[in-house]
Amino acid sequence: MSKFKLDGIEDGALVAVAMSGGVDSSVTAALLVEAGYQVVGITLQLYDHGQMIDKKGACCAGQDIYDARTVADRLGFPHYVLDYESVFKQGVIDDFVESYVNGETPIPCIRCNQRVKFRDLLTMAKDLGAKALATGHYVQRLPGSASSGKGELHRAVDSTRDQSYFLFTTTQEQLDYLRFPLGGLPKTETREHAHRFGLTVADKPDSQDICFVPTGGYAAVVEKLRPGALDAGDILHVDGRVLGRHDGIINYTVGQRRGLGVSNADPLYVIRLEPETKQVIVGPKEHLARSSILVKEANWLDAAESFEEGRSLIVKIRSTHQGIPATVRRLEKDLALVTFDEPEYGISAGQACVFYDGTRVLGGGWISRQDKL
Repeated sequence: MSKFKLDGIEDGALVAVAMSGGVDSSVTAALLVEAGYQVVGITLQLYDHGQMIDKKGACCAGQDIYDARTVADRLGFPHYVLDYESVFKQGVIDDFVESYVNGETPIPCIRCNQRVKFRDLLTMAKDLGAKALATGHYVQRLPGSASSGKGELHRAVDSTRDQSYFLFTTTQEQLDYLRFPLGGLPKTETREHAHRFGLTVADKPDSQDICFVPTGGYAAVVEKLRPGALDAGDILHVDGRVLGRHDGIINYTVGQRRGLGVSNADPLYVIRLEPETKQVIVGPKEHLARSSILVKEANWLDAAESFEEGRSLIVKIRSTHQGIPATVRRLEKDLALVTFDEPEYGISAGQACVFYDGTRVLGGGWISRQDKL
């Protein structure tokens, strides 16, 4: 039996594959065809085809759509392209811009999964009669307890490729329908499969940076959509002294040390951003220490009631974070208080805080600018 048989999906069933045009989703489709499933590929065009056709390291536009179709033609299954530009702009790009203007550091990839890929694409897969939607994400969906009968979201086997942080908004209903065939593979093996299948994308680079920012200069994108976002303002020391001027708070991130544009005898860090007054507040590292944070729009992948008294877990407060011990307590339906065992530094509002019990993802939410209710 193929190791890529999907849990709970019968042999020969119709399975939809989310295809971005990259090597991961292409190999996912190929492995499922090899395992005997009927496959249909779905690609969402998320931004202007003309602008993005020559962009390298993106997804869901131009060359990437062509690559996805080429793979589908080679493997002999149907491929659909759906125009979701307006949905993507409203649900992802506008949110990204608004978050920066509000002094936060957003993660558009998570919003894209939440508001586009795992909502509209999943709906399309069901409309086509597919028994599951498979993606090329490096994350595992493992069977839960026999009594629950529900799937659980777990880290990928390859810790260097794990994408569980970016999927914390996945709901239980979505998780029961989703499958992640690559979650148990190292990336090197995925590339080997791509060569074995003779896919044209076998050596294609992985997607990098933010897909809708062609040059990597996100500040120009924000300024274009929100004129005034690059307005100048004061750089203030935490003691109230004006140390200099800046060219827009969106050019700064909490915890930033280099490129502040001011001189001082001791090292300075960005402590907070104040969009209302267009001020960047800087100070010594100790002012970055946080003992707790409020997390909003919380998504729970275990019984929400079990968090009401507080649970000792590991939390990640940014994608590259190793994770630290903390107590997660549910305050309201979608609000949680996360109290760290030891103070943590450089926490940015707008980033995600994801809750882990071992390898299992129990949920997460967005870090609020507020410290308390």
